Amino acid sequence: MLLGRHDADAPWRETTGKMGTRVQGYPKSIWRLFAATFQLSAFTFGGGYVIVPLMKKHFVDRLGWLDEQSMLDFTAIAQSTPGAMAVNASVLVGYHLMGWPGALVATAGTVLPPLILLSLISMGYQAFIGNELVRFVLHGMEAGVCAVIADVVASMAGAILRRRSVYLAVLMCAAFVCACILKINVMLVIIACALLGLGTTLFGMRKGDAA
Repeated sequence: MLLGRHDADAPWRETTGKMGTRVQGYPKSIWRLFAATFQLSAFTFGGGYVIVPLMKKHFVDRLGWLDEQSMLDFTAIAQSTPGAMAVNASVLVGYHLMGWPGALVATAGTVLPPLILLSLISMGYQAFIGNELVRFVLHGMEAGVCAVIADVVASMAGAILRRRSVYLAVLMCAAFVCACILKINVMLVIIACALLGLGTTLFGMRKGDAA
């Protein structure tokens, strides 16, 4: 059964996202969560930055279980916490959807495909690594990974710009300049942005209390 298909056993229903928008989505189930994370992990190459846009397409656009803002928040948290970004994002999505059982199922679905694949490759590593056909396939996959990463950058940047916040747009551009042009350590850029975001939130809360 393909995920995102209009199945008779999974009728679509209307839900309300955090941003107040009405979206169509499938009923939530542990099995569908496991199938989604397993499929994404099994057919994703290039690390967390590649799996995140695919998770967004599955859980936001197809299944309708999350809104776009939640996915952006999970991406920021997964990137800034220790561990593999894909696993971190899966844990956050699974816990948000179905609590600890969802987190465990999503983690299992994400970890099992690479574990199985690497176990099989390790049995014939020398023959695999020296195969000319495999080398050309991997080179072709590198081009695909670059395209997917470019897609996630454009998607996330577009989501920020759609909020029409000059502050967020300037912060995004400043972070890009610091990381890519000035070559400042990415962790320092993330910490600085997190502190600025915290400060902005606290200032907004105080302003709201004063009003």
